[in-house]
Amino acid sequence: MSNDSLPPAAQARLGQARQSGTWTSGLTVDEFAGLRSVGFEPVGQVMGSTVHNLGWWYRSTIDCGFRGGLFGAGSASTITSGMQGAWAGYGAYIDTLYRARHTAMGRMAAECAALGGDGVVAVKLTIAPFQGAAHHLEFQAFGTAVRATGPVRPGRVFLSHVSGQEFVKLIETGWVPVDLVMGAAVGVRHDDWRVNWSTGRFAPAQEVQGWTELVSATRHEARGHLLADAKRTGADGVVVSRVDLRVDERACNVGDHNHDHVVESTILGTAIAEFRTPHRPIRPLTIMRF
Repeated sequence: MSNDSLPPAAQARLGQARQSGTWTSGLTVDEFAGLRSVGFEPVGQVMGSTVHNLGWWYRSTIDCGFRGGLFGAGSASTITSGMQGAWAGYGAYIDTLYRARHTAMGRMAAECAALGGDGVVAVKLTIAPFQGAAHHLEFQAFGTAVRATGPVRPGRVFLSHVSGQEFVKLIETGWVPVDLVMGAAVGVRHDDWRVNWSTGRFAPAQEVQGWTELVSATRHEARGHLLADAKRTGADGVVVSRVDLRVDERACNVGDHNHDHVVESTILGTAIAEFRTPHRPIRPLTIMRF
């Protein structure tokens, strides 16, 4: 994304920063000193934001996984946002998450490039409902742009959630951040007779298998999306920053029971590459934390 494609307010803010010649950052003193010790310096705070409408598909009827049986008993299975052929508005919702994130990150990277930076550290990404507008989400990303002081420069702007001190650890141990990556999925399952029996007032202490399947399938799909996003960057692994799981209940008029459970799983992290060894493709189990 070029500087010309940034919103007018962002262009004006960048112009003021370049004219003043003074940079700002969200770094602590220790982070600033650490960055300098490995050959980087801050050039300014940068951000990118966008507000997206989730669209009418998100509000449409969604397959809850219930299928009728003999004598009206029926049973349910988990329906995830990645399933093909399901009447599922949640697939459109996940697509919107990725497109909106790409827009916000692209604008932040463009601001970094406009300030002469090589990458952004300590990125904070927030996704929240836009106040006063139903079915709209605001995506905002902000962090500190940094620049290499030596002759070796990255080929493109890197984005990273890691703090300044964690960035120093990566560089000192032979790793470099590549890009922010995300995995997201939504699963829905009808509360059929088996779930209701397992959760009833007089039910014994036991596993609720339907809900276990719902959570496991949704997390598995989100993790698959994270690894696919990391593979796109050509990185070697992923440092995970946040793993979120949100569970909601919704009314449903299908079958004898009138509730569904909806699970949203989101995983955020930074794709990293090892620069002291030959390039290797992403490995399925290279997900780690600092």
